[in-house]
Amino acid sequence: MSKRCSVIVVLLGLVIAAGLYKFIFQGSVSDGGDGRIAIHLDAGERDLVLKEMRAFLTSVQQVTRGIVEDDMERVAEYSRKSGKAAQGEVPGTLVGKLPMQFKQLGFDTHTGFDQLAQDAEDLGDGGHALSQLSTLMQNCTACHATYRFAISE
Repeated sequence: MSKRCSVIVVLLGLVIAAGLYKFIFQGSVSDGGDGRIAIHLDAGERDLVLKEMRAFLTSVQQVTRGIVEDDMERVAEYSRKSGKAAQGEVPGTLVGKLPMQFKQLGFDTHTGFDQLAQDAEDLGDGGHALSQLSTLMQNCTACHATYRFAISE
């Protein structure tokens, strides 16, 4: 291979690596001005993420109710609604705008809800469910303390 081709291959490799880094790890972010990281989304993408967060909150409320009423079927049902199946089809363009830590918190939260549902069915222990819910809420508070959304135009 000629020297010129080698240089082109290396440059293309660097461009691809930079694109992958931006898409997979960094996302579309900036300093939020309030100590948090601003994630730049268009209005529709922001609405989609906030809808998912409201669904998490509904699940938390219903799981809490299930624990108080010793209704582990309710705990499992509403936990599962926020599990991995709730991720649905998130557009790749949106995923690329989210920083890796945000994605990890989201995936961990969905997985945690699935585990909560499974344990509610298998163990039927409200105390254990409450402990799992407390751990899940740490993800929520970490996310809200770290990130905010900015509408990109």
